Amino acid sequence: AQNNLKSIDVKFPLHVMTVVSGVSGSGKSSLVRDVFYRALLRHYGEGGEMPGTYSRLSGDMDRIHSVEFVDQNPIGKSTRSNPATYLKAFDEIRKLFAEQQGAKQMGFSPSYFSFNSEGGRCEECKGEGTITVEMQFMADIVLECESCHGKRYKQDVLDIEYRGKNISDVLDMTINQAIEFFSEVNGSQEKRIIKRLKPLQDVGLGYIKLGQSSSTLSGGENQRVKLAFFLSNEKQESTLFIFDEPTTGLHFHDINTLLKSFNQLIERGHTVVIIEHNMDIIKCADHVIDMGPEGGKEGGYVVCTGTPEEIAECSASYTGMFLKEKLRSCFKFIEK
Repeated sequence: AQNNLKSIDVKFPLHVMTVVSGVSGSGKSSLVRDVFYRALLRHYGEGGEMPGTYSRLSGDMDRIHSVEFVDQNPIGKSTRSNPATYLKAFDEIRKLFAEQQGAKQMGFSPSYFSFNSEGGRCEECKGEGTITVEMQFMADIVLECESCHGKRYKQDVLDIEYRGKNISDVLDMTINQAIEFFSEVNGSQEKRIIKRLKPLQDVGLGYIKLGQSSSTLSGGENQRVKLAFFLSNEKQESTLFIFDEPTTGLHFHDINTLLKSFNQLIERGHTVVIIEHNMDIIKCADHVIDMGPEGGKEGGYVVCTGTPEEIAECSASYTGMFLKEKLRSCFKFIEK
């Protein structure tokens, strides 16, 4: 009964993809985030904010062991965090550079190839690659570091190369370029690097750079980096994942890639719940919970539940009206 929810009872099936749909203000977030997610957190002893108003949470609680709300917040609190460090791929890359003959002769350990710790980083910019000049009445000015010229490292560290590339060159590669580069050698260390990077490619982030700051990623990109992190965890226990409008700003082909990632989670025994209005996602759901029928005071009801085909036949559902047209166009395309 949180916010505008009208004392509703809702069932979420496990080990499938459920989409919660409805117009803006229909109660989707109140139901999924404020009540369902926070109540599950409390049930699994993970604390968090106080759940919204509800009377009882019941069901096959032992079928899942934790719940994750995959939001669009940045993956790190500082500008130093990037996709490569978040998925532990940079750890493996640093180990590879430390194994090069030049690094061994100089006594460089993997930590020397980190721009976050003293040793190999440029101390002028502290490994940032840039210098920020604070202005009193204007926006701060960001300048390229004159000492390392934006490379982040001391010259003796940059002199260590792996197949003609130094550590700065590798950080400047895109995910796709890095996977291709390290695939050319069939070594154990290279395989570990590729294994760490592949989930980023699988969620459609092959175009971002390894060393790209998390502060430059969009909300949707941060969300997909987190999804890649969960896909990289092979031994994770059965988890319920909640995504809040993950298709924001995505092209149709990116949505297809995202759906494949959701299917991978389900194949591994997880459960996926998505708050979404995109018809390309809704039509692929195993189960749909349509909220509404309107927003605000006129919302907060469960209009209908079931498969996308069942929602499309519900005359009271705005989602069903658009979904019916979407499904019809799909069938026409198949016939052709």
